[in-house]
Parts: sequence; C-alpha cells; structure tokens
Amino acid sequence: MYEFDWTSIPGAIPLLAKGMLVTLEVTLTAIAVGIVWGTLLAVARLGKNKVLAWLAAGYVNLFRSVPLVMVILWFYLIVPQALKAVFGEEIGDIRLTSALVAFALFEAAYYSEIARAGIQSVTRGQVSAGLALGLTPGQTMRLIVLPQAFRNMLPLLLTQAIILFQDTSLVYVIGLSDFFGTSYKVGDRDGRLVELLLFAGAVYFVICFSVSRVVKHLQARFSQ
Repeated sequence: MYEFDWTSIPGAIPLLAKGMLVTLEVTLTAIAVGIVWGTLLAVARLGKNKVLAWLAAGYVNLFRSVPLVMVILWFYLIVPQALKAVFGEEIGDIRLTSALVAFALFEAAYYSEIARAGIQSVTRGQVSAGLALGLTPGQTMRLIVLPQAFRNMLPLLLTQAIILFQDTSLVYVIGLSDFFGTSYKVGDRDGRLVELLLFAGAVYFVICFSVSRVVKHLQARFSQ
C-alpha cells in the first residue's frame, strides 16, 4: 500500500512560488492583451468595413479551430526566428516569451467572441441616442456601448480567465517551469510525484473555486 509523505513540500515552496509567478505572468498578460485585442477584433467584425470584418472573422475562426497545445508549439518555433530576424539575437527567456505571445493571441479569439456578444447586448437605442447627441460612431462605441458591454460580459470574462489559468499548465510542452511543471519536476526529483501533483491540484482548485464564487456573485448581482 502506498504511503504518503508530504515532508518534501515545505522545502519546495520557494521553487513552487517561482513557478506560480510564471503561471500568473502568463495568465495576466494573456488576459490584458487578449481583452484589448479581442475587443478590437469584435469591433472590426461588427463594423461596416467588409475586409476588416472578414479578416477578423478569419483570425477568430483559425485560433478557435486549433488546439492550444499546437499553438504553443507553433509560436515556440516561430518567435525565436522572428526575434533573430528583427534584433539579430534571441531576447530574454525564449520559452516565456513564446508562451506569452501564444496565449495572448490565442485567448484574444475567445475574448473577441465574448466582447462581440457583449456589444450586441447593448440596445440599438443607446447607439441612436449617442449619435443624436452629436457623437461620432467611434465616440459612441467608446463612451456608451463598450462601458455597458463590459459590465454585461464581466462574469464571462472572469470565467474565461479561470479556464486560461488552468490551461497555462500546457506550457510543459516547451519546458517552461510554471507551477504545474515545477510541481512535477520537484515530485520526480524527490520521488514524491503523487504528493506534489495532489498538492498542485489542491492549489489550482482553491484558486479556481474562489474566482468562480466571485463570478457567481457578480452574475447574481447583475441579474437583479
């Protein structure tokens, strides 16, 4: 019968904390860039410029149709070559840079769909009122539509952030030491793989469950 031994975990906390910082860096960067880029894609898809709408739709459909792990590998192979072509040498930690680019561009496709639904949830009367006040279409979108749209889609944005946080564990395919990858390496090194993976799973559960409770609270508040 397997005997659990948790004594290796306290000594591994500094390494696990570094891994969690990498996980959070990838997550927060992808959220920030993904929301901004995704919103621009959503506006382009809903705009009157057919070329921009077609290009934005193609971008979203491409990334939503390809497995995330494949996108991570793509950018791990592409980013180093691109940096060499621009700067003549590799810049910083190429694994981290590749992961940041891959997750940001990939998540933008999903945030774009959330943003598009949020924008469409704002009634046409709001747009007409803005135009009647003398605002340009761009000002109406920025000052009237988007603030209301973001309020409506905040629970979905947070839900997608939870999924993103969980998906960061896939960076193990390029050897990046995030929280999950560090847990696996420490457990394998100390011969306590089961304990470290159970501990990592518990940490993921606590964080994701806590954020999900916030999401439920927001949904209940906005539905009133």
